[in-house]
Amino acid sequence: MSVKDPDPQVHDEQELQIDTRGMSEGKRAALEVTEDAREKEWQFPSFAGDIFLGRVRFSLVHPFPAGERSARGEQFLADLTSFLEQNVDPQQIDETGEIPPEVIEGLARLGAMGIKIPEKYGGLGLSQSYYSKAAERVGSWCGNISALLSAHQSIGVPVPLLMFGTEEQRRKYLPRIAKGAITAFALTELGVGSDPARMKTRAEPTPDGKYYILNGNKLWCTNGTCADLLVVMAKTPVKGRDGKVRDRISAFVVDGKAPGVTVTQRCRFMGLKALYNATIEFKDVKVPAEDLIPPEGKGLRIALTTLNTGRLTLPAICTGMVKRCLQIARDWSNAREQWGAPIGKHAAIADKIAHIAANGFAIEAMTRMTSGMVDRKRHDIRLEAAMSKVWGTERAWEIIDDTVQLVGGRGYETVASLKERGEKPYPLERTLRDSRINRIFEGSSEILRLFIAREALDPHLKRAGDAVNSQLPMGRRLSSALRAALHYAWWLPSRYVPIAGVSTTGLEPRLARHVRYVGRASRKLARRLFLQMLKHGARLEREQLLLARFVNAATEMFAISAVCAYAQHRIDEGAHRDEVLDLADYFCCEARLRIDAEFRGVKKNNDGRGYRLAQRVLEGDYTWLEHDLVPLEF
Repeated sequence: MSVKDPDPQVHDEQELQIDTRGMSEGKRAALEVTEDAREKEWQFPSFAGDIFLGRVRFSLVHPFPAGERSARGEQFLADLTSFLEQNVDPQQIDETGEIPPEVIEGLARLGAMGIKIPEKYGGLGLSQSYYSKAAERVGSWCGNISALLSAHQSIGVPVPLLMFGTEEQRRKYLPRIAKGAITAFALTELGVGSDPARMKTRAEPTPDGKYYILNGNKLWCTNGTCADLLVVMAKTPVKGRDGKVRDRISAFVVDGKAPGVTVTQRCRFMGLKALYNATIEFKDVKVPAEDLIPPEGKGLRIALTTLNTGRLTLPAICTGMVKRCLQIARDWSNAREQWGAPIGKHAAIADKIAHIAANGFAIEAMTRMTSGMVDRKRHDIRLEAAMSKVWGTERAWEIIDDTVQLVGGRGYETVASLKERGEKPYPLERTLRDSRINRIFEGSSEILRLFIAREALDPHLKRAGDAVNSQLPMGRRLSSALRAALHYAWWLPSRYVPIAGVSTTGLEPRLARHVRYVGRASRKLARRLFLQMLKHGARLEREQLLLARFVNAATEMFAISAVCAYAQHRIDEGAHRDEVLDLADYFCCEARLRIDAEFRGVKKNNDGRGYRLAQRVLEGDYTWLEHDLVPLEF
């Protein structure tokens, strides 16, 4: 059974399952747009989704979904590694803020611009697993190349066309893209980030129906300054089933060189100095009707579905960054001596090294597991991808920061300065700057935690949402409440039953005990989440910090599961058994401590005081804290 449980018979409904009473008009509109764009059905099982329901089906991830190896895939990785080493100078790219044209052309010749595009359209036709491994290689070498390739084929034109486009659109555009035509993604606007209801860009159909006239402005379009093709989200008038015409967001393939498409600014950032990011104006751009990615009015759903797999690129890139940090930390900690011993012998440094190694292994495990799930095509990975992105980018940032701290002043110093003095050119200063955006790209950590929480609550909202929705007729609410009461009368007690309920066949004993812990912890999470629903009712979706604790705990459980499955896979493939077990065991013990802390925080926290204090700050009660500043206008 999939995450449709607690009740596989409950059918999806078009109206909101969340009580919007008391919401502002803007928030209500944003919620309606977002809910309309959600994938409301779970066609395949979700390992992470089951965790929130108190059920751990370890058989979904063990044996580990490693993805099949291919000679073509291995050769591509080898060629990519050689090309990066011989042709790409990441320091020069950082200093000049430009990727040399010959580098981009060389990547295209390798096939790096069409890694997942099927061979029949001119691409390499490689799997998500190979794509993630490629992103890892590039991430370990050059953040700017990583961003170019990621925006091009993770969220740019290829994936939306492969998932939603017509065969005519695929034949028209994918061969061109595989040969090197760069693509970009245009959703964000000046006042529109995670609130698409406020989108201003519009595409009006011409009277003859042959074109749409596109007008508007887009912000932060990665690859926008050099894009040959863009996926553009715009509002279009769409007739509903009731005959009324409403504005809905649609997706279009737009020629980046078409008349009326103007790059108005190249945006510059803290890191990724060669990021080709732009603000773009669309003024009376004629877009052929056949370039609308179907269905009309479902552009936001297309974008969100694309991002489910697209955001997996970021933890893959982070895996490469973290491996580089581990290499630097090991090299420096063995070579540098303080107080008569290598610094790695001192507990404070050893603790950092252990965290770097164990958490880096976990990022790799989560990313490769979820990538393998994509390749299997029998998993719903929206939660796994979001968890991998949040957990992977946040741990990577901590690891990079710890590595800079470990290396000290040399970690803060630029490569050029280190080289000038004849020291090892550790690229940590550049890596730190380049990596910070990863917690924001493809959905910030805060937004993705809300996304995960909403999906985790979905089975319960389908079951009992009507009962707590004050906008519905009382008869319908009572009927829903009765059905829900009958169901939860057996469901909740079943989550207290002290049984393992998790199959650990084929696992090393040291790994199996952690998987059994996840089984127990998931049952605890399920019942506590449900009790919070009873306590807060329809207001639970506003308890963002409370929900974040449940999301964090579930994500750690997913991480433990991924690490145990991946560790067993590595052992079965011939890796050094004791080394792998020690690494996995250390990680799981640390993750269990974090899970326990999240559970404690549900009952005892300072959230209310913090919120009230923040509101007083916003109201101006504490402006005296800002005294003695040198005046600055902004």
